[in-house]
Amino acid sequence: MKECEYRQIALAPGNGSTPASQAPASRKQRRRRKWESFAGKNRFFCGGRLMSGRQSGAFYLTLGLIFSTSGLFFGFDCPYLTENLTLAIPIIAGLLFVFVVSTLLHTSFTDPGILPRATPDEAADLERQIDNSGGSGYRPPPRTKEVVINGQTVKLKYCFSCKMFRPPRTSHCSLCDNCVERFDHHCPWVGNCVGKRNYRFFYMFLLSLSFLTAFIFACVITHLTLRSQNIGLLNALQETPASALELVVCFFSVWSILGLSGFHTYLVASNLTTNEDIKGSWSSKRSSEENTNPYSYNSIVTNCCAVLCGPMPPSLIDRRGFLDPDTIQLPGPQRKVSQGAKTEVNLFDQGPCGQGVNFIFQSTPTFLFQSSLCVLNKTVPEKAAVVCATAPPGYIKPPHPQGKSTVQLKFQASRTGSSPSA
Repeated sequence: MKECEYRQIALAPGNGSTPASQAPASRKQRRRRKWESFAGKNRFFCGGRLMSGRQSGAFYLTLGLIFSTSGLFFGFDCPYLTENLTLAIPIIAGLLFVFVVSTLLHTSFTDPGILPRATPDEAADLERQIDNSGGSGYRPPPRTKEVVINGQTVKLKYCFSCKMFRPPRTSHCSLCDNCVERFDHHCPWVGNCVGKRNYRFFYMFLLSLSFLTAFIFACVITHLTLRSQNIGLLNALQETPASALELVVCFFSVWSILGLSGFHTYLVASNLTTNEDIKGSWSSKRSSEENTNPYSYNSIVTNCCAVLCGPMPPSLIDRRGFLDPDTIQLPGPQRKVSQGAKTEVNLFDQGPCGQGVNFIFQSTPTFLFQSSLCVLNKTVPEKAAVVCATAPPGYIKPPHPQGKSTVQLKFQASRTGSSPSA
């Protein structure tokens, strides 16, 4: 029995479309980087070099308060204090201001320690491991693991969003939708999570902001006191209303900033995180057994050095890396090729092999800018022949909801005396 051997198959131009071989160069898109399809709820700047959280309204409020208060101080208080006291006042304030803004920007636009999500293969392998661990009866298998750190048992929880077991001290931020290593908290005032890679900047920001606020508060009081000695307090406030505004802002903010700085100083000295302290992870009140912090070095100086002076760990999410075109699907029309849509195919120029043959194809996404047509010959009961072709994005149209669409295929066929190998 003679069969047809398919040597080449290509899409025929039709309805104003362009063949793949004659596709214009404009369809060749540039390679996309990983930050452009990042799964978390983050914003990226400067080609993925900088990142922050999406909810950044409070961050701009923080930045505005710092700039406005410092600007009023430099414009209305510093000239008088420099003339009547010393030039060191604006110099000290300027250094503190630069340090505060620098640490704030570092905290807001640095990767806090986001862990990459598991790939589909890794997630499937982990699911098999969990299923193999088994559960008793109808109970599902456990989604926790236990590890021993410095003699203390630490439980690792499974993250259903990232498809992995979270490492110790890691937690999933619901606002950024990321697992963050050594997660402290999500701070809306800096517009980012605070974790392993930016906690030192956050702590230095709080400390320097406390000094700057207290310094401006003290200098404004000194300014008003010197002016009121000759003209009275009310007249001094009328002459410099900006100083009165600075006094109010600093008075209501210095206490909360100092309190927050003191709280984080305690956390640094104890080698704890805000998340662990709130949950009471290592509190003796939580369980009857002795529950000590396994991460503490039992020394305040050593804990401070470990948290603030250790080497900066590298970022693990490779924001600037290129996407793999074989595994990544782009957002937009190219991503949603009508999977599972069956369409009737009419063949022409078949020669003696393909007269009156009906084929069914199923379109599935394959490469980054292509879709595949898998054609099944239903007229040969002994051995089905499958032929595949590729099409540029947008060439394949989904079937009409009220009927079947028709696609024309060109192929070359020749007779052969031997059957193709299976």
